[in-house]
Amino acid sequence: MGKRKSKAKPPPKKRLGKLETVFTCPFCNHGSSVECRIDMKDLIGEAVCRICQENFSTTVNALTEPIDIYSEWIDECERVNTLEEEEDEEGA
Repeated sequence: MGKRKSKAKPPPKKRLGKLETVFTCPFCNHGSSVECRIDMKDLIGEAVCRICQENFSTTVNALTEPIDIYSEWIDECERVNTLEEEEDEEGA
């Protein structure tokens, strides 16, 4: 009698690296000073700099990660800066 073939084990799943939760402040440029917190009860995400006390709040959903809050903050800073530049060009 022959030996039964055993099933080959599937390859191990690759783990994704964890995303950062501490970032560089866009105002004071201090590394690892911005901490992002997510309050799922109130659906609010907040990024706060421990050095210069700047903060940013936004609405979140179940899929929101700290990097999303920080990215929205950076995008909002860039949007405000471009608006100010356009106003300066019109006034000059």
